[in-house]
Formats: sequence, C-alpha cells, structure tokens
Amino acid sequence: MFAEIFWTVAIGFVIVGVVGYFLSIYNGLVALKNNIARSWANIDVLLKQRHDELPKLVKTCEGYMRHEREVFDKLSEARGALAQAKTVAERAGAENQLSRALGQFFAVAENYPDLKANQSFLQLQSRITDIENQIADRREFYNDTVTTFNTRIQQIPDSVVADWLSFKPGQLFHVDEADRKDVEIQFTQGQPAGGKVA
Repeated sequence: MFAEIFWTVAIGFVIVGVVGYFLSIYNGLVALKNNIARSWANIDVLLKQRHDELPKLVKTCEGYMRHEREVFDKLSEARGALAQAKTVAERAGAENQLSRALGQFFAVAENYPDLKANQSFLQLQSRITDIENQIADRREFYNDTVTTFNTRIQQIPDSVVADWLSFKPGQLFHVDEADRKDVEIQFTQGQPAGGKVA
C-alpha cells in the first residue's frame, strides 16, 4: 500500500515536472514571438514617420530640382514598391530601395546651393537622417530577437515544443550591401544656383 502511494506520488511529481518544463519552454518561445512582433511594430512606426516626411521633402525640393525628374521617379517607385510589400523580406527589400533612392536624392540635392540653404530642406534632411539612424538601431534589436528565437526553435528540447506548436522561424530584416555604404556628400562653395557639379 505504501509502495503504491509512493509510486503514484513520484509519477505525479515527474508528470508535473515535465509539464511545467514544457510550459516554461512554451512561455519563453511565446515571449520571444511577442518581442519580435513588438520590435517590428517599433520599426514600422519609424518607417511610417519616414514615409510621412517624403511628400514634404518632394514638395520642398521640386521648385529647386525641376530638371532632376529621375530622382523624383526613383522615390516614387520605391514608395510604390512599399505599398506592394507583404512579408518582412519584401518590406526589407522595398525599404532598402527607398534608402538608396533617398541617398541618391540627397546627393543630387547637394548640387543646388539655394536648396541647401533652405531651412525646410535642412530640417527635413535632418529629420529623415535621424529617423534612418533610429531604424538602424531598432533593426538591430529586431534581428537579435529573431536570431534568438530562431536558435531556440532549432535546439532540443525547444525544437520539440516549437514543432508541436508549428512555430516557424522569423525573418530577418536584411540590409543590402550597397545600403551599408554611406553616400558621399560634398559641400562646396561658389556653385551657380541650380547648377550641377561636374
């Protein structure tokens, strides 16, 4: 009788321990998934802020850069690509395209001394640059969180729980190699208004 009670209690403790262990794994994975969603939402807020600044930037620069249709078209194409992007990978690609277009836009804008002296332009340029830096910081946190989650769902015993609950790996927010390079911007004096640097 005592032996039966002992084994029943022992088996009960083992079951509670195993269930508790798997629940702690599950809760840890759910917390990481929620951190991924939250960190993506933080990036998304900044991306929307940057997109809100683009029409103001275009409006400010159009009068000065009338003959630079190509840079305006590239900005427009990049914004269109963003509207079509659904997944994180597609969104990252479209964001990279927009970053390249903005870099080219600001580089061309340097050829217009009157525009460089415009306070609205300078404020918008500063604001967009600040947002870009914040996006880079948050992208790093997002990618760290995704990497931690992806590592955990590939390791035993977490992989057992992840497979059982159909957890899929998160997508990293990659930056194209071309976007890692800074755009060279030269501030030169004495250029003719609206003129280009050869």
